[in-house]
Amino acid sequence: MDDLRYMEMPVDQDTKISASNVQIYYGDNQAIKDVNVEIADKTVTAFIGPSGCGKSTFLRCLNRMNDTIDICRVEGTIKIDGDDIYDNAVDPVQLRAKVGMVFQKPNPFPKSIYDNVAYGPKVHGLAKSKADLDVIVEKALRRGAIWDEVKDRLHAPGTGLSGGQQQRLCIARAVATEPEVLLMDEPCSALDPIATAQVEELIDELRQSYSLVIVTHSMQQAARVSQRTAFFHLGNLVEFGDTSQIFTNPQDSRTESYITGRIG
Repeated sequence: MDDLRYMEMPVDQDTKISASNVQIYYGDNQAIKDVNVEIADKTVTAFIGPSGCGKSTFLRCLNRMNDTIDICRVEGTIKIDGDDIYDNAVDPVQLRAKVGMVFQKPNPFPKSIYDNVAYGPKVHGLAKSKADLDVIVEKALRRGAIWDEVKDRLHAPGTGLSGGQQQRLCIARAVATEPEVLLMDEPCSALDPIATAQVEELIDELRQSYSLVIVTHSMQQAARVSQRTAFFHLGNLVEFGDTSQIFTNPQDSRTESYITGRIG
């Protein structure tokens, strides 16, 4: 827990995401109980906790990915920039352009590197011409910290890249629609240490432009990349605060037990 290289950077405390009294059910089973949290803009917020504690379930509420599960029901209020994302007038497809997501396992489309990144901007009508699209693709690949590695083979399949490159391609694909929030569900768990370090450096760069929320099973990773940390346990948000405080002076005995390895 000694590598806290990103943690002392200044934090912009403007609230981007606000969740109030959120309950999530799968059928009769309650997975999330009464979560209240405010997530700041231009910061990295880490969700930590044991497997099955609800951190990924809550993350998927923030772009309504849980809508795709028939038996899932979400109660309470989740707002982004003060707007209720579960309002009937909100189009989930448009919401997901604003709230991008990167998954645990790199999942490039079976298309070229170029077409992986161009897909979202095409669907959402963000480019008026091929020239516009070229600019968007290059910008996204640069933001994904992979442009220099792929600029000479944009029409090669994205699936032919290494695991770490595929994950950075997926990050580039997620930012191509100019989202305001980027959700990451254990984005490094399938990667080797070198690729993990590259993605962590990228996460720190991206927070200059986005609000990032990352689920991670690695407390060391949470300590390295996040400014704020939320600890989930058995569907409850137990504690939420500055990452340095959560790891060095937790207020709840369950948080302390998890961080010291007594539970988890």
